[in-house]
Amino acid sequence: MSPILVNAPGRSKSMASQEYWLISAPGDKTCQQTWDKLQAATCNVEKPLSVNSKYQLPDLKVGTLDTLVGLSDDMVKVDGFVEGVTRKIAQYMGDVLEEMRDSLVENLTVGTHDLATYLSKWQWDHAKYPVKQSLRNIVEIINKASSRHQVSNIDGDLKVKSQAYNTVKNSLQSLERKQAGSLLSRDLSDLVKKEDFVLNSEYLSTLLVIVSKASVNDWNNNYEKLCDMIVPRSSKKIYEDNEHALFSVTLFNKVIDEFKHHARDNRFIVRDFKYNESEVAAGRSEITRLEADKKKQFAPLLRWLKTNFGECIIAWVHVKVLRLFVESVLRYGLPVNFQAALLQPTKKSQKRLREALMNLYRHLDTSASSNVDVGFDIPGVTTQQGDYYPYVYFSINIDFITAN
Repeated sequence: MSPILVNAPGRSKSMASQEYWLISAPGDKTCQQTWDKLQAATCNVEKPLSVNSKYQLPDLKVGTLDTLVGLSDDMVKVDGFVEGVTRKIAQYMGDVLEEMRDSLVENLTVGTHDLATYLSKWQWDHAKYPVKQSLRNIVEIINKASSRHQVSNIDGDLKVKSQAYNTVKNSLQSLERKQAGSLLSRDLSDLVKKEDFVLNSEYLSTLLVIVSKASVNDWNNNYEKLCDMIVPRSSKKIYEDNEHALFSVTLFNKVIDEFKHHARDNRFIVRDFKYNESEVAAGRSEITRLEADKKKQFAPLLRWLKTNFGECIIAWVHVKVLRLFVESVLRYGLPVNFQAALLQPTKKSQKRLREALMNLYRHLDTSASSNVDVGFDIPGVTTQQGDYYPYVYFSINIDFITAN
């Protein structure tokens, strides 16, 4: 079971925006030579342009050209869907953590690995995605909801679990808001006691009056003069905040309307409140119940989010690798002979890294030297946003913090 990591407030750890480049280039005499040349051009230089990880792809079933072309289109949608679910889980995890949000980065993991470590040490998960299956079936395994770890099912479970937790959270926040804020509008039941009121009297009632702090002396000196039949010395200050004070006053029922009228003329605000002991107790009990319910749901929900965030990351990276495989076969042809690599550009080096890769692979397709937007879709050519390079390229952005 994955541990839930929570920092104390103030111990913030941030994850800088991190975009990785997943690329492939055709093998020279051996794929190792392709890797060595990539390392020489990007890492083994005076100022390294990237940190590279070699990706070893399994022997996947190629299928027919028509199948590859169809998959190339379909996996764009699957990629977007899986990434979307992954980011929804990360965002909701931040919402659930609330004031402990600073610990979000520690909980965005794949098993015991942080995201950077998982990416750098990635290996194909044969248990989840058997390579004896066709490429189409592997994509279906990732996307469809036939097991508890597949992304469509995770997305559905997220909706159910978030709705249940949000119902409790919002109900509690609503009650807490009623017990906060100005005395002019907040719920008064948690401020008063039974002893503050004359109850069950045929002739007398106790009213609650809000008085601005600047007018407290005026109230104390004059409330008995607002009308007849006010019980002398019955006013009592019950509570005060930064701007107002809450007073009680007892008077005969027959003068209540007259008292309210004169109080309003003197800018004393009578709150419409009747003390009901059972309702006050029920309100306090409801807050206690909701607090306990929220606390009970918190740890299992956070654990579920943490686990399934990792599952979605695994699925997402495998989708990226499958896209890389399909585009590489379409681009470079058969037999399958290319080297896949994950590049993490060093700080402020993306432009220079792109230039180094262009110099290294320009011979593969001279038309790509200007990196123009070709403006139409060709499998194996337009990999992302119309950008075309002589090598196959996909980006993996693992910044799940900035968006939150």
